[in-house]
Amino acid sequence: MILIIAEKPSLARNIADAIGGMKKQSGYMEGKDYLVTWAFGHLFSLSDIEYYNPTPDGERKWTLANLPCFPKQFHFELRKDEGGKEDGGVKRQFAIIRTLCTRSDVDTVVNAGDADREGEIIVRLCVEHALADYTGAPKARKRLWLPDQTAETIRRALSEMKDEQAYDTLASEGLARTYIDWLYGVNLTRYATIRQGTLLRVGRVIVPIVRAIYDRDMEIRNFKPEPYFVLHSAEKTGGEVVELTGKTHFAADRLSDAAAQAEQYNRTGARVLSNKSKKDTLFPGKLYSLSTLQNVLGKKYKMSMADSLAIIQKLYESGYLTYPRTNSEYLATAEKDKVKQILSGVAKLGYPVRFKDSKHIFDDSKIESHSALTPTYKIPSKTALSEKEAQVYGTVLRRFVAVFCSEECIAQRSEIRIGVGDLEEFSLKGTVLLSPGWTKYDDYTQKDKILPNLSVGDEVAINFSPVEKQTTPPKHYTIETLNNYLKNPFKDDKARAKDLEESGEVDDAEDYKAMFEGLELGTEATRTGIIDNAKKSGYIALKKDVYTILEGGERLIESLERMSISMDKYKTSELGRALKQVYHGQMRIEDSVGMAEKEIAAIFQNGAPPPAASPEEDTGTLGEIIGPCPLCGRNVIRGRASYGCIGYKDGCDFTVGVTICRRQIAKGEVARLLTTGSTAKIRGFVSKNNKLFSAKLVLRDGRAVFSFDD
Repeated sequence: MILIIAEKPSLARNIADAIGGMKKQSGYMEGKDYLVTWAFGHLFSLSDIEYYNPTPDGERKWTLANLPCFPKQFHFELRKDEGGKEDGGVKRQFAIIRTLCTRSDVDTVVNAGDADREGEIIVRLCVEHALADYTGAPKARKRLWLPDQTAETIRRALSEMKDEQAYDTLASEGLARTYIDWLYGVNLTRYATIRQGTLLRVGRVIVPIVRAIYDRDMEIRNFKPEPYFVLHSAEKTGGEVVELTGKTHFAADRLSDAAAQAEQYNRTGARVLSNKSKKDTLFPGKLYSLSTLQNVLGKKYKMSMADSLAIIQKLYESGYLTYPRTNSEYLATAEKDKVKQILSGVAKLGYPVRFKDSKHIFDDSKIESHSALTPTYKIPSKTALSEKEAQVYGTVLRRFVAVFCSEECIAQRSEIRIGVGDLEEFSLKGTVLLSPGWTKYDDYTQKDKILPNLSVGDEVAINFSPVEKQTTPPKHYTIETLNNYLKNPFKDDKARAKDLEESGEVDDAEDYKAMFEGLELGTEATRTGIIDNAKKSGYIALKKDVYTILEGGERLIESLERMSISMDKYKTSELGRALKQVYHGQMRIEDSVGMAEKEIAAIFQNGAPPPAASPEEDTGTLGEIIGPCPLCGRNVIRGRASYGCIGYKDGCDFTVGVTICRRQIAKGEVARLLTTGSTAKIRGFVSKNNKLFSAKLVLRDGRAVFSFDD
């Protein structure tokens, strides 16, 4: 018998349906030659710090005493529920997997995890733990690699399975990523939380993502617009208004210089230097990777990344789309026959498509593990999909149709160069669609611009004058711009040449080099979940398709700065590059983990306490005694969100918030409040109307309240 272990129940059902003749049993399905069972995603997770470094008193209370924790050997255990208790469902399903793996009639065990590093280790861990004490005949280990979940693809993949050993470096990358993220997340989350007294989720990727949004929002918040002048003319020539805007910016105090230059331009006059016009073929955009598809869905339908990924995943599990977590916009050359089959089905829907063997579509050098997202030959009926599912599927289908459209998009491109003597040269560009081609099926945003019919040497009417403008702040990150930044955070923000964008000849080698080297922040597979985690943690907000920083995100970044914890894009991408070296067999797991441990050890300074915060910023550590309670006389200690009396179990409810009106209250001020009944004047409180104010905190009837001198 061949035992297939799928990552999820839905994939197990699809595999069983493709094989046929399977009978449902308790926790698995059985047929003539196959057994099919499943995990629920991760059945195993890494043990917590207390497994490696128990606290002296045996309690699970977070403490600096057992930090940092660098396990000599990482230990996995069955996943617990959110409350940290044994998960009965997980335990039962693993027992089924273990029983099936050790059956005497099973000679082959197949890893059918998702086709990525995460799926690779999810099933491997199940099999390794199931066979840990097994002493019978050895089992062959195979890997089922599925680019989509259609029955035909599953049956073909079952006949072409490779030994699981062929994917060892992928598993190594997955384990290295798991170990490194545990080291950062567990050590630094506890460390920062204990130091600040409030829960701070610190992770290798989440922090630089929140940092990017924080930095952008601080730029916007602190931006002060400055006026300036440019020269502008908008006069009719040949029946059309010709708009010309000078490139020189004049500061606000140079209006007279701008006016003098405008007068000089008008005296000189303007003439046509050249007028070029040619017919050209416009190419559609490339096929979608996960992030480029999410960019379009966010912009067009205001669909969050978490929502779009859930829908894309469902369409994949239903067999309608290929594997979603891909970072490529190209297809593999080996897929040409498959594409011809898909095109045959698309043509039956009435779309004018034909196969094209082009380097802009098929390019093995731009594919790491998975090709671009496309429809499969399995096409849903009109009633099979919900409204949002239809939006996602339709977006992928229309781009596929555009790329393989048999009707060319022909445009008339024009460029007129106009010179004002030797003083300045202007360029006017226009594009008029002559034959719409693929633009009938996929989005095309360029607007036609009609240029006047002018010949070389013709005089152009001008009347330049200074026009006042203002500098503008940078824009908030959107789903699209944040995704683009995370894919290549070191890329210059220079706009690509428009004519290259329109022709489809943009050289994207730099983007792919960055992704394949691991320089991106997060991956296509993990980015959505990390951003969603940042939203759930109250660090960032997503409204329509615009990200903004929240108070919790500001507190996270500013707290890490105070503690000198640097989690910038440089360190994150350095570790990402190390993971790729593990994948390519150029680095061992131990070496990549050692890099992370070295960085974390530097933060802890070999176990020494961190530098003390300034008195205005120091909020103490969890459990630190601040002073006597004004109500009952017992100790007031530093808690997670407040300074509170240890007698709360006996009914004493005295507390002072660590943060009041968006202002952190230092432990020294609270100590002064407890001993003298008043703090000094504290600046930087923010009202509900977002106005700054200053006040003292005073004790009144056993409570801390504001006191205003005026």
